[in-house]
Amino acid sequence: MKKHYIVSAAIIVDNKKILCVQRNKGKYDYISYKYEFPGGKLEEGENEEAALKREIAEELNLEIDVAEKFLVVTHEYLDFNLTMHSYLCKANTDKLVLKEHIDAKWFYKDELIGLDWAAADLPIVTKLINTNHEIF
Repeated sequence: MKKHYIVSAAIIVDNKKILCVQRNKGKYDYISYKYEFPGGKLEEGENEEAALKREIAEELNLEIDVAEKFLVVTHEYLDFNLTMHSYLCKANTDKLVLKEHIDAKWFYKDELIGLDWAAADLPIVTKLINTNHEIF
């Protein structure tokens, strides 16, 4: 049976641009070097928003305000399953420090499709492109 992870992902928006981060080489080639929305696994007893704030602080040295839930994605990779809770967030600054990722880019929503995304993040990209929200 495949391992199942529950994760939170931040759609961090600053001046109508969205933060996209590139994964480093990892255990699985099919997600290595892909772009994703930053975030990570929930720890025991932790809610989605707390996990998100903790992961963003750990990975990017960035403080965020979580605005609202955006989309829940369930995805089956070859080696594991994932339920990803994504949230629209505001950054308190655009000065970040890459601690785990190899690249970070800020894009307008219409530019997102040009990146090589991890498969689980693609439904979020599609919904972002087709969403009219005051945050954009």
